[in-house]
Amino acid sequence: MADTSFDVLIIGGGPGGYVAAIRSAQLGFKTAVVERAHLGGICLNWGCIPTKALLRSAEIYHYMTHPGAYGLTAEKVGFDIKKIVERSRGVSKRLNGGVGFLMKKNKVTVIDGEAKLLSAAKVAVTKDGKAVGEFGAKHIVIATGARPRVLPGLEPDKKLVWTYFEAMVPEAMPKSLLVVGSGAIGIEFASFYRTLGAEVTVVEVLPQILPVEDEEIAAFARKQFEKQGMKILTGAKVLGLKKGTDSVTATIEDAKGQKSEMTVDRVISAVGVVGNIENLGLEALGVATERGTVKVDGLGRTNVKGLYAIGDVAGPPMLAHKAEHEGVICLEGIAGKHPHPMDKLQIPGCTYCSPQIASVGLTEKKAKEQGREVRVGRFPFVGNGKAIALGEDQGLVKTIFDKKTGQLLGAHMVGAEVTELIQGFVIAMGLETTEEELFHTVFPHPTLSEMMHEAVLDAYGRVIHT
Repeated sequence: MADTSFDVLIIGGGPGGYVAAIRSAQLGFKTAVVERAHLGGICLNWGCIPTKALLRSAEIYHYMTHPGAYGLTAEKVGFDIKKIVERSRGVSKRLNGGVGFLMKKNKVTVIDGEAKLLSAAKVAVTKDGKAVGEFGAKHIVIATGARPRVLPGLEPDKKLVWTYFEAMVPEAMPKSLLVVGSGAIGIEFASFYRTLGAEVTVVEVLPQILPVEDEEIAAFARKQFEKQGMKILTGAKVLGLKKGTDSVTATIEDAKGQKSEMTVDRVISAVGVVGNIENLGLEALGVATERGTVKVDGLGRTNVKGLYAIGDVAGPPMLAHKAEHEGVICLEGIAGKHPHPMDKLQIPGCTYCSPQIASVGLTEKKAKEQGREVRVGRFPFVGNGKAIALGEDQGLVKTIFDKKTGQLLGAHMVGAEVTELIQGFVIAMGLETTEEELFHTVFPHPTLSEMMHEAVLDAYGRVIHT
């Protein structure tokens, strides 16, 4: 390769890495990305995007199997799991090619291989154990992402015990499934397989499913999942797995300490992710890490001058949109643009199960733990005309305001399309909007967004439609 010296070199071409590369090029830096597998990273190839394609297929199948609710008829409704997977992989392939196009368009050099830091200004790249070359840069950004966490006794074998990789490309539809962990990944797969007819049990060690969500929203979601036939065990542990020829028997200890066995076709281990910090040469350079991630400030700077980290490898929340924004502000900081440091409270979280869940800011519990006096507003989907017309009248919008200042501290939703609605509250929080300004905002009718307005009004005793 002719060019071996760059202004900015980014290790990892996932959402954080490729967005950082584009912003770097826009700012006039000579830029390179080192990627060992696929441009777009886990999110595009094995995470956010392909799972949404799977969940869309499940959603349409659900509507097809309940046509009478809409005055329709449908016969011989079924699905082909191989074609569902094929469609999902096709979506990923299409977007992967799009990222490659963006790299070329922005004149970003893409280096195929695995990078290791030789210093804060130089990396060695290898491919399949063979040297590709050494590359220097004034600024090196680590964007190596994360991988599934593995717990002792729950080690995945890719056949009977799956991570999200295997869960995304099943060769056949399991009749029964045990999902260990009820965060976003676990619940999305539980929802997907349950909608397609599998018997699904979710085991969560904490007392609440969706542990990062507001308690009230999580409780509402749990009731909906259980109505769909999902079995949920909270405060429970999987003590061990015994593998058969084509099944797994799990030993489960419930919240009361009672042990039982359950035999299922497959197990999905969804107990979180850990940062990819190994084999990068971080230790030799004295780069500070904590809890398996690289320690950074609000602009992605590590404790070593010239070295930066963004995205999942830089710590929670491990979300693609957080990685992308970190990539932008990191590069703008390098360029001396004085960007606003990352405010993690303003990063929305979305879970694409059925019903969907979305949130931003403080939960009611967290706000009270901080000693704040709060006003809480709620509005149910059952009071919204558009939700009723859609046949999606089960849901809730919840808002949390500071009682003294009127500051919007948090918003939490469960129900149809809330992952598309949440950005309205994200913008409001970013603009430091108060309740008074939201009172005077006109929301279009008939839309689901009207519930956002009503939930604000409810916090101040002014709700109209309940």
